[in-house]
Amino acid sequence: MENDEKKTARLLLQCQAVRLSPEKPFVWASGWKSPIYCDNRKTLSYPAIRNFIKDSFVSLIKEKYLSTEAIAGVATGAIAQGALVADILQLPFFYVRPEPKSHGLENLIEGDPKKGQRVVVIEDLISTGGSSLKAVEALRRYGCEVLGMLAVFTYGFRIAMENFSKADCSLITLSNYETLLEIALESGYIDQDTRMVLQQWRKNPDTWDPSGMNKQTRND
Repeated sequence: MENDEKKTARLLLQCQAVRLSPEKPFVWASGWKSPIYCDNRKTLSYPAIRNFIKDSFVSLIKEKYLSTEAIAGVATGAIAQGALVADILQLPFFYVRPEPKSHGLENLIEGDPKKGQRVVVIEDLISTGGSSLKAVEALRRYGCEVLGMLAVFTYGFRIAMENFSKADCSLITLSNYETLLEIALESGYIDQDTRMVLQQWRKNPDTWDPSGMNKQTRND
């Protein structure tokens, strides 16, 4: 029976939330050239996939974080999924902006968090971990106790693992880059040569630049 990591990877490929294109790499806002495009918000348009992700998060919270008192989503990609998880668990929900709103109350955290509240943070994608951990920091500054973060997918960069360790924040993801490549190879989405190229990118994403490739651009 296929485990949840593999099933998540298969579903992400199935709905094209993840696309692999080493021949025409994408360019992130950071300037990194990437052979992978990941937009997990696309899963929201597919009820069966959306529900699988939601139920997987709920199961992890019940298994790992029984004392959870609230769910927080990281804007914008994890707002919808976080709210779905909070609804199933009948817990309060709020979300964290990347920066304070520029008008009105200038909120950084939208909703009604309470000081001392034990919170699990929901995220859609982990790259370097920088933006995700800013949300954790904002919640801690407010006075919440962050129990950990759950995310749909991670590239598994070493810098991300180091950043989460430094921040003393546990991270659990439903799937990861290596599992995705395994499923992509099994399903014929890529061949072994392409898998090797994709593995090389993950080792040095900041300097990876295959010569002679056209480039697509995306924001990240």
